[in-house]
Amino acid sequence: MEKIDFKVPTQSTYKATHEKPLHDAIWRIIDIIAAVFAIIISAPVLLIIAGSIKFENWKAPIFFKQKRVGKNGQTFYMYKFRSMYVDAEAQLEKLQAQNEMQGHMFKMKDDPRITKVGKWIRKTSLDEFPQFINILKGDMSFVGPRPPLLQEYANYSNYDKKRLLVTPGCTGLWQVSGRNNLDFHENGRTRLEV
Repeated sequence: MEKIDFKVPTQSTYKATHEKPLHDAIWRIIDIIAAVFAIIISAPVLLIIAGSIKFENWKAPIFFKQKRVGKNGQTFYMYKFRSMYVDAEAQLEKLQAQNEMQGHMFKMKDDPRITKVGKWIRKTSLDEFPQFINILKGDMSFVGPRPPLLQEYANYSNYDKKRLLVTPGCTGLWQVSGRNNLDFHENGRTRLEV
């Protein structure tokens, strides 16, 4: 992947608490062990989800990958189980007027782009399980701020960019503090508190 233009004021407090090679190595080992364990334990559920997605639409892919911005502006593909119809991006422009979120994120109640299986796996957050692959690759950690989409990153202020000084995660304060019920700015504040 490529690295995008990443300019953000650094903070001496960040360096003092986060740039410790031993600390980073220990957390990386914990992430790898936890991801392998999670994949093994959840394998039967993952197979059921994959089969359900294929049963719903045999020709559509099981996984959805999306380019995201990670630590220090490094881009990567984040994996999820496909929860929307294949033409979901094409439908998005027509639905923008019904967006319930402020800022750069899109959310609407009863989004017609979401499949039947997709509604279930999103409600239970099982669509996120393929991110264990991202953890094994080192793109993500279990805990950290969510990695933004490229178009979200393009609108980031220097304050928002600070969340990219750490490895993005599958879960963080935003996910447990209201998830999609927070607007973009509240979301950003909780991400920086991680």
